[in-house]
Amino acid sequence: MPWCVRKCPYCDFNSHEGKGALPFDAYVDALLADLDHDLPLASGRTVHSVFFGGGTPSLFRPEHVDRFLQGASARLRFAPGCEITLETNPGTAEHGRFEGYRDAGVNRLSFGIQSFDDGCLQRLGRIHDSGEARAAVRMAQDAGLSNLNLDLMYALPGQSLAMALDDLEQAFALEPAHISHYQLTLEPNTVFAARPPAGIPDDDDSWDMQEHCQQRLAARGYAQYEVSAYARPGRQCAHNLNYWRYGDYLGIGAGAHGKLTLGFDQAILRRWKLKHPTAWMAAAGSAQAIGGDDRIDADRRPFEFMLNALRLAEGFDLALFEARTGLPRDAIAAALARAQALGWLAVDGDHVQPTELGRRFNNDVVSLFL
Repeated sequence: MPWCVRKCPYCDFNSHEGKGALPFDAYVDALLADLDHDLPLASGRTVHSVFFGGGTPSLFRPEHVDRFLQGASARLRFAPGCEITLETNPGTAEHGRFEGYRDAGVNRLSFGIQSFDDGCLQRLGRIHDSGEARAAVRMAQDAGLSNLNLDLMYALPGQSLAMALDDLEQAFALEPAHISHYQLTLEPNTVFAARPPAGIPDDDDSWDMQEHCQQRLAARGYAQYEVSAYARPGRQCAHNLNYWRYGDYLGIGAGAHGKLTLGFDQAILRRWKLKHPTAWMAAAGSAQAIGGDDRIDADRRPFEFMLNALRLAEGFDLALFEARTGLPRDAIAAALARAQALGWLAVDGDHVQPTELGRRFNNDVVSLFL
């Protein structure tokens, strides 16, 4: 759902500043047409999670979300208790909308808060302030939605360690089930990459923030289960766990990416859609909406699997590697041995888990499997 009120200067997602009246109804029609075109890839499968990402999905009204979910569940079998997440920007939250999203089937919300410091929010180009952020979360809770994620960033322009910890304390006061805690990075092709803002903490200060914030999160009962994800017991994001366990998913909409395991030979297909909303909508429902298809050969699968699985603190079982890649465990035996010798991975029978050292040097560990 690719539109935003305003493009943030650090954002490298496929998001487009909305100008004038946006074609929400026509976009939902296009989503369902896109789903129809890809439906044979998911024939006979069960949907375990749905994630409305963006852009700013909360620009869409509850009736739009409802119409898509009604259409999707008529085409595919939804598992009981299917996790349905909607990303929302506090600056687009309206009283009454959360009840509508809940009634449409949304049972998890992800709030793009980033910081509770108004100065940091202004420097990040956000359209909300801290008061609006707190009010939006409370409105969602009043609507009966308790499975909430708060996105926070650290190492922000002008941010100190005390400010980063205060952001966490303000998040804790709202009692979310899940916190995503990211370091600000200057991604290519963003405004911040072209014109870096003043006052970004250096590497040492950023590391101090990371260490102290991780300790504070753990002390407050939020277990780190992935590089940037922390959750109360049983509240890990099922949708993202599927990505990290190298599971399959359909990507529907402008710029969406999907990954499917297909056929008797367990071929792995990555497919992505045209990025620009206008071009994608014009082609939705046909092969012309596909931006590209990439079949992942056997040589690339170990790296792809590790790129995802080694983000998880729990690690993975070798049986999962075999099931998801179609390869024998011998395919990674030499690289595993090397990682063990370097103290980066621990292998206990069938189970592989990154060590504390390995988690700090994740890129180096993953590169062994490239």
